[in-house]
Amino acid sequence: MIFSGPPLPAAVPDTVPDAVPDAAPAAGSVAPRTANPLDADYRQLLDLCPVLRVRLLADDEPAPSRTSGWYSATELATDPTALAEALAGEAARIAPVAAEHGTAPRPHVAASRLLHHYLWSVCVLIAGPWRLGGRVPTIDGANLWVHAPTGDLALRPRAHVALPGEDELRAELRAAVVTHVEPLLAAFAAPTRRGTRALWGMVTDDLASAIWYLGKQLDERAGDGTGTGEDAAVAAAAAVLPGRTDPLLGAADFRVLCGEDGRTHHTRTRLGCCLYYAIEPGRACVTCPRTGDEERLRRL
Repeated sequence: MIFSGPPLPAAVPDTVPDAVPDAAPAAGSVAPRTANPLDADYRQLLDLCPVLRVRLLADDEPAPSRTSGWYSATELATDPTALAEALAGEAARIAPVAAEHGTAPRPHVAASRLLHHYLWSVCVLIAGPWRLGGRVPTIDGANLWVHAPTGDLALRPRAHVALPGEDELRAELRAAVVTHVEPLLAAFAAPTRRGTRALWGMVTDDLASAIWYLGKQLDERAGDGTGTGEDAAVAAAAAVLPGRTDPLLGAADFRVLCGEDGRTHHTRTRLGCCLYYAIEPGRACVTCPRTGDEERLRRL
């Protein structure tokens, strides 16, 4: 199936394996496949988020081939050759854009851009089912792959956690993100030339950004101009990231800007820089610490 579209208290998980029969099948029969609720969540998510380029794998589909440039998150975290191939792919992708602006980004810029792309994507993949279906996926590093030449992803959905309390489910969301990305951060520390605090700041930024993005996409889908989806997403991100949820640093810390026309806009300032300005000078991201409120309003 291909769909195209760019940490805490212990709990007893409501896990849903990919294929578990309700009872032992009779001899010679085929056990029915138990439906995984994540399948529907991910179809809705990938339809809602066209920039998220993810291939969803069924149980019986083979894993993407390393010989074709696919590497699992586990391989990126443990195999220097796999990480080097992925970094080379990112450097090749940003080179033409940089050349248009007369820049030649250094290796740590490509590494930071690749890490940002991965973190944001995995945060959407975990936060999406949480927002859409009240389920937190548990994504093992062996079940998520990156295609080094293109940056596309492949995911084999497995188990999820569902809890009745909103606070508990938010804690599980943070835990799922932290558990998945922690090995990757250790591998990316040297290539990105960032310390532990800066790396966890990136995770915090990308989780806040992922939840915010989902809200804006829901608004776009509704098409009623009310902004209720974004308002709800900003509130949700603030509840997930209130601050002091180590190792995630800081809070979502959204604020509102008011333009001369009276319109209001949500914004926040990232805890760290993703280094896009090193590719396109003078064009820092709208939430970058380098971008002042006047410039933000002009763009918004």
